Amino acid sequence: MAKRNNPITIGETTVYPGERKTLDLIVGKLYTHSELTMPVQVLCGKLAGPVLFVCAAIHGDELNGVEIIRRLLKVKSLNRLKGTLIAVPIVNLHGFINHTRYLPDRRDLNRSFPGSEKGSIAGRMAHLFLNEIVKKSTHGIDLHTGAINRSNLPQIRANLDDAETMRLAQAFNTPLMLNSNLRDGSLRAAALKRKIPILLYEAGEALRFDELSIRGGVRGIINVMRELEMIAKSRKKANTKNKKAVIARSSFWMRAPQSGIFRSLVQDGERIIANETLMGVVSDPFGESEVEIFSPNNGVVIGQMKMPLVNEGEALYHVAKFARSDIVAESVGGFHEEMADDSVLLYPTEDIPDI
Repeated sequence: MAKRNNPITIGETTVYPGERKTLDLIVGKLYTHSELTMPVQVLCGKLAGPVLFVCAAIHGDELNGVEIIRRLLKVKSLNRLKGTLIAVPIVNLHGFINHTRYLPDRRDLNRSFPGSEKGSIAGRMAHLFLNEIVKKSTHGIDLHTGAINRSNLPQIRANLDDAETMRLAQAFNTPLMLNSNLRDGSLRAAALKRKIPILLYEAGEALRFDELSIRGGVRGIINVMRELEMIAKSRKKANTKNKKAVIARSSFWMRAPQSGIFRSLVQDGERIIANETLMGVVSDPFGESEVEIFSPNNGVVIGQMKMPLVNEGEALYHVAKFARSDIVAESVGGFHEEMADDSVLLYPTEDIPDI
């Protein structure tokens, strides 16, 4: 017989099996005397299972994840949830309201973990999130985008040397994965110290909705929840195309050879042939001095600058290297086709098929 789930307490609110509650965690007060809060929705399934947190807007200007979580919470399969889902669509509410990456103390929340109960706002927020959300979870998914004026091809960054993390990363099913180094003060580093497997989904750019990235994020989370047996697998026939993401061996940045007007000639996900593929051009306003950009290595573009005004040395392209870049390009193409199919995620309240 299936075991009944346990209640979970977040802040001062207890959510019992079969309940769904929205609550606000109090971070502190601003100098206006207004409270700074962190909105949370908890779905406690009737039956026992993993406790998964899904969060977005740790950087307040990264909006795709907010929409991903909104759509996720409308999926009908959650009515039969096993275990507990903790959804935190806006971790950094101050940054979200002010369209900024940072907090009032100008600190990056994703460099402030594990934080401190008596520290700055960034430290307090990190401490609160770690103790009230992360420590009460068994797994996590952290949703991000590129920075302002920088795009990211949908990708998973994680500690792929860990077997459980690798299993979930494969299930998420983005076109590619990066075995990303941990950064001091990051949520991922804090979670892994507590042996909580966590995936970081990077897709799109700041302050913009990108439909491809949003659909890929919703589908990926549903895939992970199916892998964890939190929701039932689809009875619809699975599409076998693009079933496994490809792991990048390494990545590198290509920088502006001079200051000027930047014109990119390649798309995210495009395959690059070393010293052959013309990636872009940087010229002066008169077009008298133009420098063409070629990659020194084969690879695939996984991110790029979107602002056409650049200074010498600025990062223009993020290129990942693979043993077979042609396979990655095919995987990206398949991902685009799948996410363009309106029957997949246009109506998020419907059950989502395995694809």
